[in-house]
Order: sequence, then C-alpha cells, then structure tokens
Amino acid sequence: MPTPDLLSHLRSIVGPSGYLDQAADIEPYLVDHRKLYHGATALVLRPDSTDQVSRILAACNEAGVGVVPFGGNTSYCGGTVPNEDGSEIVLSLARLKRVRTIDAVNNTMIVEAGCVLAEVQKAAEGVDRLFPLSLGSEGSCQIGGNLSTNAGGTAVLHYGMTRDLVLGLEVVLADGRVLDGLKGLRKDNTGYDLKHLFMGAEGTLGVITAASLKLFPRPVSAATALIAVPTPQAAVELLGRLRTATGSLTTFELMPRIGLELTVKHISGVSDPFDAPSPWYVLAEATSPRAGDPLESIMEAALGDAMEAGLLADAVVAQSEAQRQMFWRIREQIPEAQRQEGASIKHDVSVMISRLPAFMEEGAAIVKRLAPTARLVAYGHLGDGNLHFNVTVPVGGDGKQFLASAPAINEAIHDLIAEYRGSISAEHGIGRLKREELEHYKSSAELEVMRAVKQALDPNGIMNPGKVV
Repeated sequence: MPTPDLLSHLRSIVGPSGYLDQAADIEPYLVDHRKLYHGATALVLRPDSTDQVSRILAACNEAGVGVVPFGGNTSYCGGTVPNEDGSEIVLSLARLKRVRTIDAVNNTMIVEAGCVLAEVQKAAEGVDRLFPLSLGSEGSCQIGGNLSTNAGGTAVLHYGMTRDLVLGLEVVLADGRVLDGLKGLRKDNTGYDLKHLFMGAEGTLGVITAASLKLFPRPVSAATALIAVPTPQAAVELLGRLRTATGSLTTFELMPRIGLELTVKHISGVSDPFDAPSPWYVLAEATSPRAGDPLESIMEAALGDAMEAGLLADAVVAQSEAQRQMFWRIREQIPEAQRQEGASIKHDVSVMISRLPAFMEEGAAIVKRLAPTARLVAYGHLGDGNLHFNVTVPVGGDGKQFLASAPAINEAIHDLIAEYRGSISAEHGIGRLKREELEHYKSSAELEVMRAVKQALDPNGIMNPGKVV
C-alpha cells in the first residue's frame, strides 16, 4: 500500500498539474471500457516526460508499489484497471503526446505514447505519408496502448499487426532505467530484438514512452466493394481471387446478415444497399499510391468472374466517397450496434484462414447446443484469420440470465480453438479477463519462459500486477 510519504514524493515528481487525487477526478481511471471491472487508487499520475516516468517507476519499485499504465482506456480485457484494494497507482500517459520527429525521406516518425492514434495518422498525412494502423477506436485510443497490446485492426491483411509497424521503442523499465531504442533502422542485426518483448506485454514488463514508427506511401486510389456471399467458404475463395487480381488488397472483412441488420436498426446513416438479403457479406478494399490506377475496373472484373464461379450473389462497388464511408460505417459500427441490442458473450479468436469455414460451422453448432435461442454474430477480419465470434442475447431475453451461460460457452469455443491450433485472443490481449484461460491454453514451456522474462525485468512485480501472467 502506498504510504503518505510515497504519495507526496510522487506528487512532487509531476508537479501540481501532473496528478489527480480527488475521487471525482480519479473515477474515470477506475472502470474499464466494457465496465467489467472497477478498481481503486489513491493517486493518478500524469507525467509529461520520460524522465518523470523514470523517477516514478524508480520510486514505486523501491517501495514495492504496483503501477498500472493507462492509455485511452479502450481495452476489452480490463488491462488498465487497478485492483480493488487501492494498493496500486495509475500512470496515465496522456500528457506524453508530442510528435518528436517526422522523416519523410526515411519513411519514419517518432511519437510519444500518449498520442491519439488518429493524431498520429494525421501527422503522417501532413508529409504525404500513411501510418496504416486503423481501428474503430482510433479517435480515442493512444499509440502507447496500441503498442502495448499489439493492436490489430482492419489493415492487418496488407500491413501487419502493430508490431510490424515499429522500428524501435523507448521504454522505462520497472527500476526506472530507460531503454532508448528509437532508431529508424530497418536492418539492425545486433542481438536480441528487445522491442518485441514490450509489444503485446500490456505494460507488465515496462512502460513504453515513445516509438519509432514506419510510414508508407499515402494511397490516392481506392476501390471499395460490399459483396453478398453465400457462405464463409465462398468468402475465403473470393479472398484469394481478389488478392491476386488487385495485388493491393488492404481490407477483407466478413459480416453476417444479422450484423448488417443490427447496424441498420441501431446506427444512423446506415442503410442496406442490396435489394435481396444474403447470409453473409464481405467488405473488400484495394488501395494504391498511384493516381489513376484502374483499381475500380480491376475490382469489378474480378467480382464478375467470381459471380460466374458462384462465389457471390451481388456486389456494389462504391461510386463516391460518401458511399465508401457508409460501407465502412456498416462494418465499424457492428460492435456498437451489438452493444445497443443487449448483452453479448464475446470471443476474439483466430485460426488459419483455410480452416475458418470449418471452425465457424463447428462453433455455430456449439452455440446452438448451449444457447439455442441466442443469436450468433460472427464478424471480423477474415483476411487475416481473426473473427469476433460473439453471441448476443435472445430477442426479449434477460441479459443477466443470458450472461450466466458465458463460462460454458467460452470454454467450449476456446476448447474448439485449441483443437484448431488457433488463438483465444487474436488482437485484444489478455489483461485480467483471460489470465486464467491463458494458463490453461498456453503450454507449460511457454508459461515458464514468460514468467522468466517477467522475473528478469520486473523482479518486484510492480508492473501492471495481475495482468497477463
């Protein structure tokens, strides 16, 4: 438990504008995005420099007090909530929000952890470049949290996960030492690549304070299509065709009919662009940095061939930016529409793309068996094998009663994922929510190595205690 002397020392490090200690001010830092957890703390620190972060961690490490890093609070797994006894302090990175450098020639930028993702994207656009990480929460999530959770998003198919977009990190270790790895090098073969330890570690090994990020040519041509397909298997086959035809497929998202229906029902500015319903839909987009690339005609020709092959029933290629934005709104607002519809049991899973249709068929049978009247809403990033395999409360059902079935459904779906050698957390991380499940599905060798790394970098266990391991 932090002593009055420690709390006073921590306040002195950040100054009067760098901390919160009143109950009303602290409250937003105690509840996670999904309202699954509610913690307690005596102090929220808001440092504005790496040096301040270093001094905070050194002091807390010496006192044995836990530190919970806090970003934009968009975690789905309770990764930023302190425990309930008030023994930990919260470390908000929101004031570390400077874009330190942009090098358009080297296609790199160095940004601090508190930069909102949308601001990072905008800074890249300012030098005619693209930072391709794209998430539904990009207007509020912070790049430090994106890095710490190795966020996914809608462009992984073409650009990779967040860790694939990083050249170097600045990290403050538990004892206050600073690892300065902010190099803009694409080749550096000098031993262990330490940055990868901290991406996906969810703040359990150290605090990321800045990152050197990769930039790409900014797309100026695009072709975006909403496609009605009969089955997930047809969608998988269509994926291969469109990747080959366009050579620059950046997005390939699968949506069920119920996902479209819920979005039309609950989200303004959304309408069904098709005359007849389809069991499944795909949002596909190809982009190019070259002006005048005939992507639209290429997409239309490829879709025509796929229709003749029986892989789709109908397709609409966006004819305006407004129509393109509506297509994207349908996909991006499914989580909000599902939230408004009522309680849901969520699964963030991945399997090999070639095995997705079989997994979905078996998973649907499990849901039918365990929750016969519930509604399966399986959607997501088919292009990289990641599905949000969610189950929504039956029409008119009681949310609390429905959620009581979550443990049985979770176990059955995750056991099936294990049979398919997939992942129980494709992009949202572990946090508190899946810590015990990680113990079950990771091998003993993997867990031993993870614990050894944790012990080596955080021997006093102060970094985001109770999360991941």
